[in-house]
Amino acid sequence: MLSMRELRRTVRILKSFLSGSALKRIVPADASSLALFFIGTGKKTTGILLSCDSEYARLCAAGEPVAAVTSKASFYEYVRAHLTGAFLSGIEISMQDRQVRFLLDKGSDSWTLLLSILGARSNIYLVDARGYLIHSMRPLEETRRDLKIGERWTDPAGSVPSEGEDRWSEIPDRGYLDAVCKAYGTLELRRNAQALARRIAQALNRERTQLGRKLIRLQEDLADARLAETYREKGELLKSVLHAIKPGDVSATATDFKTGETVEIPIDPALTPASNLEAYFARYHKDTRGATMIRRQILKLQDSQNELEKIENRLDALLENDPSDTGALSEITALPFVRRLIGRHAPKRKKETSGTKPKAKSEIPSRLRPKRYRTEDDLEIWVGRNDEGNDYLTTRMARGNDLFFHLEGYPGSHVVLRTEGRSDPPSGSLLDACELAVHFSKMKNAGSADVHIAPIKNVKKPKGARPGLVYVRQGRTVHLKRKPERLQNILASRLDD
Repeated sequence: MLSMRELRRTVRILKSFLSGSALKRIVPADASSLALFFIGTGKKTTGILLSCDSEYARLCAAGEPVAAVTSKASFYEYVRAHLTGAFLSGIEISMQDRQVRFLLDKGSDSWTLLLSILGARSNIYLVDARGYLIHSMRPLEETRRDLKIGERWTDPAGSVPSEGEDRWSEIPDRGYLDAVCKAYGTLELRRNAQALARRIAQALNRERTQLGRKLIRLQEDLADARLAETYREKGELLKSVLHAIKPGDVSATATDFKTGETVEIPIDPALTPASNLEAYFARYHKDTRGATMIRRQILKLQDSQNELEKIENRLDALLENDPSDTGALSEITALPFVRRLIGRHAPKRKKETSGTKPKAKSEIPSRLRPKRYRTEDDLEIWVGRNDEGNDYLTTRMARGNDLFFHLEGYPGSHVVLRTEGRSDPPSGSLLDACELAVHFSKMKNAGSADVHIAPIKNVKKPKGARPGLVYVRQGRTVHLKRKPERLQNILASRLDD
């Protein structure tokens, strides 16, 4: 944050060449900054930056943006509409605090664009000729709760305890604003790079932990699948004594011709001898196929672990520079593999819109709280844990254009794809939700299944119906061909433990 001494010098320099200039263009530099471009005598264009960043609020020089910057922020849109073309009649600085006023005249209207540098409570305000607050760049709740839009402006209480020092006292006036811009630009680059690096590292660490857990489970499953050979051996032995099995027997005794040992083979008394034999060989073939599939999944998982290690090494190398190369970090973030992990493990938090905010997680009892999964398209899928949870998910939590998934003709969990208001969610997310609908049903082992999809508005609960029972109107049916890899990927994207 600029000291009072630095801010006074900045205003003095700006007055020397900006007074009487015309404000020809306003550009949103970022979410908390505006670049104002003035044209003075000789048609020379001068850019200044007003930043109300909570850490690095400042007033300094502004260069032409490298790329076109667009913004739909209401404050920017308002000042652009009302202040573009205005003449700068003066620049004032408060005697007691860090507040700089740009006095602008446009036709019969007069405005004050006020930069208030108060640390974390910094803001940019627009005040009309009567002294009423018209708009602010940051929400008043974050900076000045005592103010209200449409009411008279008042200066903040208190004053700056000291003038402070000028960190650029050795810089002549002609290079002063650029020096301030460069110094704070470096600080912002460092902060943004650190934040981006933390976000990448968070996603990589969580994925590494998740892959480790998944590898342990796969290795355990592989150990179980390796028992397939014992089922074949028991089947061969059972075949040799099939004629000796009597109704009601729970086991059969056979001699292993390789070892000469007597082997007792468990059998199901409810099945015929031939059916017991078929069951052993069916289990052998199933586990053999399962072992092959698990080995493929382990190899794929190990490839992901190797990819993680390469990216982590690249990230570590970039962080050795100060400031870190934000462009190179952005390139890492843009990698499809990393982008998918960030969307799954470290997404940017979206502000809830008023009136649509569901209950906070802590307010929902655990028995009603759905399981949550994240698709590669950064959409969430919610799955009910039980009949009561199904009701709560479908009738209380789901909303808008969310989609309901359920296996036709079979009981199972309610599955809801949170579409974030989209009317055409990606097909990959739809198939992920279908996989979960089948997995959490009585048909979880089926190779294919028909899954019904309907907008949540078409799902109703009949009055007096038992928990978990709903009535679905319209919608469509998807014939899903199961893919173990797709199921494993979406199960691995679980957001809660």
